[in-house]
Amino acid sequence: MHVLLLGGTAEARRLAGLLHGTPGLELTNSLAGRVTSPRLPPGEIRVGGFGGVEGLIAWLRDHRADAVVDATHPFATTMSSHAAQAAAATHLPLLALRRPGWVRAEGDQWHEVASLDEAARELPALGRRVFLTTGRMGLAAFAGLDDLWFLVRSVDAPGPPHPPRMEVLLDRGPFTLDGERALLRRHRIDVVVTKDSGGAATAPKLTAAREAGLPVVVVRRPPVPEGVPVVTDPDRAARWVRDRLARAPRPGR
Repeated sequence: MHVLLLGGTAEARRLAGLLHGTPGLELTNSLAGRVTSPRLPPGEIRVGGFGGVEGLIAWLRDHRADAVVDATHPFATTMSSHAAQAAAATHLPLLALRRPGWVRAEGDQWHEVASLDEAARELPALGRRVFLTTGRMGLAAFAGLDDLWFLVRSVDAPGPPHPPRMEVLLDRGPFTLDGERALLRRHRIDVVVTKDSGGAATAPKLTAAREAGLPVVVVRRPPVPEGVPVVTDPDRAARWVRDRLARAPRPGR
């Protein structure tokens, strides 16, 4: 049985670790290639896009895939949509693995928005020194905010267009609460912007902002494509794969 694992997340790496070495299972880990030095899961790796839906369909057929697990980032909407369309076209089972979103706690001053563009419109009324933790790919939405100063944290350096008044902090989680507290104080941050990525690795910034009484603009995560089953932890995803492996035809039967 051959499974395509669309990864790039901590959950995908955990799932790959759980499945690696399973007798009768071939696992291909697919990474988008947007990070220069990604953390690699065990097993076979492919890096880069497929060439749209038709390219993914061709790959699944050419490599005789039997199932697909979409464990991409919760905001990787294009890849998730392509996976759903390709799985439907090839009649392959598809599972989405998504970490739970963050939950508002008492004292949080969250301003929930639907997009980065909406987040940019909210900012001028909330603060002047912005801690922007939405990644390097969406900075164009904030490029017109000349009066605000941004601390942008990302794994790789962002390219233009981006805010004119910006300092870049190259770093990768997990982050600590003490570290996030110190960062907010050192840079005199008065508003935080984040996507609802969920998970513990980057959650300490929310606690630090709550303690400091800072507003947080939270971009709501998009829904999983309609009809795709979802699990929230790698163990359940591993059971889903193993259940299908147990039912797979064996040579000679």
